[in-house]
Amino acid sequence: MRNTGTEYTSDQQTPVILDEMRDFLPALSEESLSALTADIQQNGCYAPIIVNQDMVIVDGHNRQSICTELGIPYKLVVFEFSDLLEAKEWALETQKGRRNLEMWELGKIALKLRPDIEARAKENMSLGGQGEFKEGLATLPTLPLGSTRKELADSVGIGERTMGKVMKIDDSAPQVIRDALDNKEISINRAYQMLRELEKLPEDQREQAAQDYMILERGKDELAESDRQINEATKIAKIFIKAFEMAIDLKPTEQTVRHWVDCCRMTPDEMELGATEADEVAEKFLTISKILRETIIPTDWRNQYDRDKTLSETEPTPSC
Repeated sequence: MRNTGTEYTSDQQTPVILDEMRDFLPALSEESLSALTADIQQNGCYAPIIVNQDMVIVDGHNRQSICTELGIPYKLVVFEFSDLLEAKEWALETQKGRRNLEMWELGKIALKLRPDIEARAKENMSLGGQGEFKEGLATLPTLPLGSTRKELADSVGIGERTMGKVMKIDDSAPQVIRDALDNKEISINRAYQMLRELEKLPEDQREQAAQDYMILERGKDELAESDRQINEATKIAKIFIKAFEMAIDLKPTEQTVRHWVDCCRMTPDEMELGATEADEVAEKFLTISKILRETIIPTDWRNQYDRDKTLSETEPTPSC
């Protein structure tokens, strides 16, 4: 790969969009795409679109699409690549620094590189390494060339064992599990564990079992979120309790305030700050009182229950 030094403007050349290159990396999220659009609208397309010697876009598909839609000019810089595989590997290396790609996303990218890597390996290497990679009850797939799995892993920067799990999941996992990975609901390891359990079942039962697994998994996530909210609420409640306990222990008289000032050796500025902070604390307690009296007490079900009970007890008993 090398920068040829050749540059064009979008008025001079129209780049070629190759589906194989455009769809190679995961699509940007709606949030990221909106941010990129806003940036280009405000500042123009200051990052050039990288193309190969055949004018095929290698890096910058989103920028080119946004500029074309908005009628904003852009620059094209020509890089020379030995083949599309080298172009893809370069695009991946460039984008990894810009995006926070998950392990599963990297593994799927590696799978897209597999035909090209295997073809290159067959040209440059002799056959070898036909043994199977095993872990527990599941057998990770054997490739035509023993080094291919490692090369796939190295191409995206993940471990070879992780790459093997990605390949096994992609080859055998029910769609519901792969969808969960795409949605970042589970990890590769968790998906692989599920797959190992599914392989113990008859094939016609695996799809339903996978759906049941995911229902349980999502239930765990909801429970964890519920626990987090409870813990957060408990933390807030403890702060209120502690604040009231400490406030009740205070006996603010001229003498006790003087003790506080003298023991802390306060300067006049510090005393003024203490007075300001006391005003702020007092305002917070007044706000608590207002919320309790005007909002919570009138609508709280316990208070309504007590009123209804009192009303029922005071109503005269109808005579027969």
